[in-house]
Amino acid sequence: MAHYRSAGSVPPKRHTQHRSPDGALYREELMGEEGFSSDSSLLYHRGVPSAIVDARRWELPDQAATPNEPLLARHLKLHDLFDGGTGRDVVTSRRLVLANADVRISYVLAAETSPFYRNATGDECVFIESGTGTVETVFGPLRFGPGDYVIIPRATTHRWVPDVSTGGAGEGVRAYCIEANSHITPPHRYLSRYGQLLEHAPYCERDLRGPGEPELREGSDVEVFIKHRGSGPGGLSGTVHVLPEHPFDVVGWDGCLYPYAFNVADFEPITGRVHQPPPVHQVFEGRNFVICNFVPRKVDYHPLAVPVPYYHSNVDSDEVMFYVAGDYEARKGSGIGRGSVSLHPGGHSHGPQPSAIEASLGAEFFDELAVMVDTFSPLGLGEAGRACDDGEYAWSWSR
Repeated sequence: MAHYRSAGSVPPKRHTQHRSPDGALYREELMGEEGFSSDSSLLYHRGVPSAIVDARRWELPDQAATPNEPLLARHLKLHDLFDGGTGRDVVTSRRLVLANADVRISYVLAAETSPFYRNATGDECVFIESGTGTVETVFGPLRFGPGDYVIIPRATTHRWVPDVSTGGAGEGVRAYCIEANSHITPPHRYLSRYGQLLEHAPYCERDLRGPGEPELREGSDVEVFIKHRGSGPGGLSGTVHVLPEHPFDVVGWDGCLYPYAFNVADFEPITGRVHQPPPVHQVFEGRNFVICNFVPRKVDYHPLAVPVPYYHSNVDSDEVMFYVAGDYEARKGSGIGRGSVSLHPGGHSHGPQPSAIEASLGAEFFDELAVMVDTFSPLGLGEAGRACDDGEYAWSWSR
């Protein structure tokens, strides 16, 4: 994200001395992507960013994925995975739904504060289905609520703090976690060569919320849970570093790399006289996958338009749709509802349920909200995906 921000206390010139009022030298940390040839930020610490006093192994939640064989379209009921958020947090309680070498999709319902966490394998895009709270980060706090995408750059130290009374009855935060093995950015076609969002993009910089001012914390022997490349399932391992001082010791920072939030309600849908292809719904991209959203919108207005999608075989992709709210017209009669995920694998032509086509004719508006991930390598089923598969969806077009 090439939108510059500055917060807290920074010196007039980078890589020069910056001292506290009592004369102590702050430690400068450059956090940069792609071998320091892409976006970066400079952070100024009171302590030593590299210091640790202990380390131990962190046994990650089950990261194994089994092939989708025999090849089937699947309906996964995510709301069946948890019966409440008490005793669970957004980091350590995630359950793996789908995964390949490029991206992992997990789901969690959590009401407890997470440990400090750093994903060293790639950026995270966490979609908040419901609940409110704060992501506390080394850059500063970031409030979140329903419909927010929260983008956390790789190796950012942070923790998730749900509001105590969130979710009405204290249910907690429902989070749909998209973890990349790369960076997650706005689509390149939305950006100028200098990184500004262009006029044809469905959102702009004004829609993005960055963190607040850095919050200095005190503490010692603070644990940070790190997910990193290793020898475990999915090529992942976990380590807990114990820091001598609190990781939130940043007095100021500036640059173009930082966590931010974008609410799906600020996405301006692109519509046309006839049905528009999925790329018009794209919101982010990573290496070998894209993230799209289908939002409430005016639909096709040609007098003979068919508003629901045509049958399609996206020969290069697996398509994953997470149904968040509203009434998804194309899936009527399939059992799909709020909290459902449909998996349409490459090699299987898919489209609307037969009865939905005629029923959609003459529609002027679709009231639906869904998050779609298209991957360019096949997805395997994680333990959570296997646990909540309805076992019936693949035959729904034949009924």
